[in-house]
Amino acid sequence: MNSPALLRQQLLLVDDEEDTLLELAELLEGEGYKCFTATSVKLALQHLTLHPDIALVITDLRMPEESGMSLIKRLREHTSRQYLPVIMMSGYADMVDVSDMLRLQVLDLFRKPIYHVRLLETLNNLFPQPQVFLVKH
Repeated sequence: MNSPALLRQQLLLVDDEEDTLLELAELLEGEGYKCFTATSVKLALQHLTLHPDIALVITDLRMPEESGMSLIKRLREHTSRQYLPVIMMSGYADMVDVSDMLRLQVLDLFRKPIYHVRLLETLNNLFPQPQVFLVKH
């Protein structure tokens, strides 16, 4: 008999490319994470208000209306969310972006397309898999 999968942390995925979002959500939900998705900073902020248990944000850097950097700046200014870990993804990031990310304490930067194995390793280090111990009677 298989034991039910233990639910892991809640993650917020932000990217204006819906295909990228769906692929990433599918991968992470397969690993037991609960994923919320947003295609804009505005929607991301709504999710963060509605779901206080979100433990990590993975956001795209470049989006049409507002950038991922703008989202992080808003998080860092908001006292209850200022320490929320953020992973940035980008198909293109220059040195100015990288220095801003360091200043805003971005946990990691992933180039697109994302190398899934490395992302999962990063998440497993951050949120170790809960251990299930079977007790024999």
